[in-house]
Amino acid sequence: MHTVFLALGSNLGDKIANLLNAYNLIQNRIGQITAQSDFIISKPWGFQSDNNFVNSVVKVTTQLDPFELLHTTQQIERDLGRTSKSSNGLYHDRIIDIDILIYDSISINTPELTIPHPHMKSRSFVTYPLSQIDDSYAD
Repeated sequence: MHTVFLALGSNLGDKIANLLNAYNLIQNRIGQITAQSDFIISKPWGFQSDNNFVNSVVKVTTQLDPFELLHTTQQIERDLGRTSKSSNGLYHDRIIDIDILIYDSISINTPELTIPHPHMKSRSFVTYPLSQIDDSYAD
């Protein structure tokens, strides 16, 4: 089994319901959620919007390899109504966003997937909830 940390965010619709629906699908398709942070409110990062985010981080045990995990999180996003991913550094409002932060202690750097997440440490809406569920990531 592998231990992964996923960051989730939503800034459209019923944000908490969107996150809870994502939790359900993560449990059904990825693995057991063994810890979850509080929900936190944050301003959009990397773009302008009047819609604040609700964010959380979950710790999950999974048998999926990193690329299976990526494809599964992307399918969950689509199933919950996300129609396009951010690309070329252009971010926008979204029903759900699921980012892979950490996968065991491995590092991957490919055009499709980078682990640990490259912006993880610069986003307080990630670092704070991550530190809530795993104190080894506390500042």
